[in-house]
Amino acid sequence: MDFVQPVLLVGIGGAGSRLAAHASELIGADWVAISHDSNDLGSQNDIKIHTESHVNPSAYLIRAQAQKSMDKIRGAISDYSTVVIFANLAGKAGTAISPLVAMAAKEEGKKVLSFAIMPFRFEKERLFMAGVSLKRLRTSSDSTVVMDNDALLEINPELTLNKCYEIANRSIAYVVNSLGASSISDNLNILSTSVDVRDVEMSLRDSVKMLYEDAPPTSVKKAMLYVFGSDNVSVGKINSITNTISGIFNENNTAVSLATTQGDKSQVVMVTAVEGTLKFDNYDPLGMIPKENTLDWDEPESSIKTVIDLYQLE
Repeated sequence: MDFVQPVLLVGIGGAGSRLAAHASELIGADWVAISHDSNDLGSQNDIKIHTESHVNPSAYLIRAQAQKSMDKIRGAISDYSTVVIFANLAGKAGTAISPLVAMAAKEEGKKVLSFAIMPFRFEKERLFMAGVSLKRLRTSSDSTVVMDNDALLEINPELTLNKCYEIANRSIAYVVNSLGASSISDNLNILSTSVDVRDVEMSLRDSVKMLYEDAPPTSVKKAMLYVFGSDNVSVGKINSITNTISGIFNENNTAVSLATTQGDKSQVVMVTAVEGTLKFDNYDPLGMIPKENTLDWDEPESSIKTVIDLYQLE
């Protein structure tokens, strides 16, 4: 996917808004936050989704209320050529609003890049909504980058939740900061990385392990390798990890690209284009049914108010 200026960063919910604000500082692009929670908003340009008197609204209710603000959302993105969406699909706002924003941007003819953070496996009540929303988000995006918190925790079970969030947010920021110098494949990409380690070869090993938690080796079509803190890494090691990743993914079938960035820490972040059945497809029990054999609404599911007088029948 090619970046086309001007770019608007859209942060949805608390985590998404913080990511968009940080990305704006890195690349100098405009940003806007969209949420039903006033604590996630801070600018007059932000869009508040009003859930009326509901204290703990469901994702379906938030989505229904967000549909009433679609004119505001379309107005916010109208002057931009590329829309970058940041959404935590473990949260209600992310699952509810992100498919609507992506769909609106696509209908307006924008380039759409989405970053989606998936929930931990133990958050069982959130997996279904996350899976369905990811499917909707992918359909309306030119390219989607998925960061799976569960895969990061699987290979590093000693991590705290806050540390997982920190690593995920930092990795996404790394990729966003490099978008001007590198390209991301269309369709679906898996973002994988490691905890802080001193050796980039160990960081690469953990990145591959994290990738394999989400996708089988045969699904890999292209890998983009970001080496951060490359001024502290020898050319020999950079050549070694590039050869290693080419060998793992079968260089005859998989294209491998490399981007290096200076910094005080040495770390590998990998963005891998994948095809086929992935772990996230199992989050929706009906997701395994072929699309041509299903009947689905174009609009994402939401709660609507109906006022119908039903008389009691004796």
